[in-house]
Amino acid sequence: MEMTLLLNASYEPLRVISWKKAILLLCQGKVEVLEVHDREIHGVSITFRLPSVLRLLEIIKIKKGHGGVKFSRNNIFARDKHICQYCGHHFKTEELTFDHVIPIAKGGKKDWTNIVTACIRCNNKKSGRTPEEANMYLIKKPKKPNWNPSITITIGIRNTPENWRDYLYWNLSLEEDITGNTPS
Repeated sequence: MEMTLLLNASYEPLRVISWKKAILLLCQGKVEVLEVHDREIHGVSITFRLPSVLRLLEIIKIKKGHGGVKFSRNNIFARDKHICQYCGHHFKTEELTFDHVIPIAKGGKKDWTNIVTACIRCNNKKSGRTPEEANMYLIKKPKKPNWNPSITITIGIRNTPENWRDYLYWNLSLEEDITGNTPS
């Protein structure tokens, strides 16, 4: 089912929400609809076009550094850009695991500086050893990301609805594809 881009009253992207949450915010009068999907939702006595982009009517203040980056599997994959930190290959989320650089059994901690993205093959090869013991080397040293998750939305350019593009800030030109190549 379609997702909805939620903007602050100042038009800053906040997050992507489910269509159910979008309808709830709309019914509560907290948002205005800027763009809609082609799909409709039918109730007993009402029909809604699914909102694609919503803008809050009241501004939400985002405190710098508030809460930091949530330590989660998806944020580890986002930090490492879905690249195995041992072999350097890019993988889909379902083909990845995370690896404790220093295994827990050897005193390793479950934190940003000890966990990296690994493909299943490399994770099995390393097993319960340190990278040195397994004769494997990290591409980069893991560290806590410094981006703010409340305003960073991780989506693939090719999967982004066309009507979201005017509301998102891009780190690369829309004339370039994900690999940085300019289309012919």
